[in-house]
Amino acid sequence: MRTVRTAQQNYRSTTEILDLFDVFRAMVNYCLHVGLSENVTSLKSMSLRAYRDLGSFDAMSYYRLGAISAAVGILRNYRKASRKGQRSAFPYARKLGLTTCYGFRINNGNLFLPVKPSIHVTIPLTKHTLETLSGHEVRSVTLTPSKLSIAFAKYVEEVTPQGFIGIDRNLNNVTVATACDEIQQIDLTKLVEIKSMYLNIRSKFRRNDTRIRRGISHKYGVKERAKVQQILHHTSRLIVNEAKKKQYGVVMEKLTGIRRLYRRRNGQGAKYRFRLNSWSYGELQRQIEYKARWEGLPVIYVHPHGTSARCSKCGSRMIPEESRMVRCAACGLTIDRDVNAARNILARGVRFAPVRPPSEAMVQEPLKRKVILTICETCRLG
Repeated sequence: MRTVRTAQQNYRSTTEILDLFDVFRAMVNYCLHVGLSENVTSLKSMSLRAYRDLGSFDAMSYYRLGAISAAVGILRNYRKASRKGQRSAFPYARKLGLTTCYGFRINNGNLFLPVKPSIHVTIPLTKHTLETLSGHEVRSVTLTPSKLSIAFAKYVEEVTPQGFIGIDRNLNNVTVATACDEIQQIDLTKLVEIKSMYLNIRSKFRRNDTRIRRGISHKYGVKERAKVQQILHHTSRLIVNEAKKKQYGVVMEKLTGIRRLYRRRNGQGAKYRFRLNSWSYGELQRQIEYKARWEGLPVIYVHPHGTSARCSKCGSRMIPEESRMVRCAACGLTIDRDVNAARNILARGVRFAPVRPPSEAMVQEPLKRKVILTICETCRLG
């Protein structure tokens, strides 16, 4: 199994790089025009229609496939939003940037990027970047006016899990339930405090000049994202290291469509919508997934419906209590709703995992009116 990670660092862009960005953006916009006019939907179709025409741009041929790939990604997002009836801007590449899988090379601690035939731009790499890339296969390079990202890969053998952990992501915490019924809750209230603090700072801007307000907002946004990313990386590293130590697979909910629930005119307050819309559930999921796969740990996604509302012991409907507690009227279980959800996520992942101990195998009895899941006789005897 091949896994991919990215090393990032800051750098100073030069005139040659900025000129290359302008040409690359023009190439992407040309591909977008071709895709819209000819209803192109795939990378292969776009390559057949636009690759040769991109030769008229003043750029090396190394960058053609990168521009085609970027345009196809923008078109897919635009069409996906259109199918869902969401408002989206007309597809057009505005930001400066560049992505390439060919032509570059790393030598003597520098990245050499081709600009013209036999002419390269040299970007010094930091010590941390070189140590991160050491011994790995470099796949691609992505540049913005201030940041350099280098994707690298390695081949790992997937671990046969000795059990699984279920992860329930919430606004204020992350709850982890293991196969040995161990519960761990990681407090994330600091994230909510950081985002509320920077929201309060931005709300006090009083300058009439929009450009100045945008620049100051960008400065504080960079600080906010750096603090948030640090907490999320610490949290995801803690979870994956624990799973690696015990050789556990990871089970998470596949959360989608959360943002649609917290829009204007939904009967919710502005502060409440801000808190839920600033929830970094997707970024935490991304970090846990790539770190787990980098260690060879399997990652399983389950449907989130009913994980908090159903009893993790008997499956009955839970009754909400105070202080985020829930109670089952059928079996009398009283438990924290996040712990209950983590246990349900774990149970769903274990049930449908491709690899699991024989004692956890389930068979369905051949009844038409009612479905009952029981332990099979072979597993019981074994």
